[in-house]
Amino acid sequence: MFKDLEVKMNKTIEALRHELATIRTGRANAALLDQVRVPYYGSDVPVSQVGSISVPEPRMLMISPWEKSVLEDLEKAIMSSDIGVTPSSDGEVIRIILPELTEERRKEFVKQAKGMSEKSKVSIRNLRRDANDDVKKQIKDDALPEDEAKRLQDEIQKITDKFIVEVDAVIEKKEQDILTV
Repeated sequence: MFKDLEVKMNKTIEALRHELATIRTGRANAALLDQVRVPYYGSDVPVSQVGSISVPEPRMLMISPWEKSVLEDLEKAIMSSDIGVTPSSDGEVIRIILPELTEERRKEFVKQAKGMSEKSKVSIRNLRRDANDDVKKQIKDDALPEDEAKRLQDEIQKITDKFIVEVDAVIEKKEQDILTV
């Protein structure tokens, strides 16, 4: 029972990390383009499936498409995305220069990251509620004595607290990354 609960909570933490990777910090990161979808042979695919993404400089991303025909669509997709950058193409590769973040923009990103962490905490608490409901159901079915149920609920709370602390640690690290100039 606890292994399953921990696995689900770990997945919540991993989802948070993945989501946080899409928030810009002062440095270029290929994960910034994870949300950008490019029309490619009739379907929208992530940028990473139409070319290789590299970080030649701390504030620059470079995308080398595998086919020249996708270059224009790739450029349009980046421009229409909400990542707030303008790509430049030389006919071979697309370069994205990330502008320096203003103090105000950094604070917006921190606020966005904290919102993501709150969603993760709610998800973890929902998992706790579901596990506690399972314990209560077992009590009603007379499959579990009261004292054993109390012990299980205490253990569920300890696991929940551990993962809430982990969410806080992840968000604190991301906040430092965002605020570092």
